[in-house]
Amino acid sequence: MDGLKVSEAAGHAGWSPRMLRYLEKLGLVVPRRTKSGYRQYGLRELNQLRGLAGLRSRFDLQISDLVFAARLRREPALRKAVDGWLAGADDLGWVEWEQLKHERLLAA
Repeated sequence: MDGLKVSEAAGHAGWSPRMLRYLEKLGLVVPRRTKSGYRQYGLRELNQLRGLAGLRSRFDLQISDLVFAARLRREPALRKAVDGWLAGADDLGWVEWEQLKHERLLAA
């Protein structure tokens, strides 16, 4: 396969041409470009698009979820900060204590 134009690729993969451009802008599926700047979707990109549709369906994901997951992979500092926050989110005993304190104050 030499490469499909955006409209042809959209038809094969079950996405709209506008969505393919959006996915490229987000960095999720980036096709090759011809010398004159046209997008060329090959087998790899078509498989990525089909796989993306499958992921969204199987796990009920939004495009923004995948963009954030990709960002976590590219930015180690962000990944570390999110991991730290998630680890601390497990320790929510202080929230219950604060809530109980406020309930007692309101009841008084």
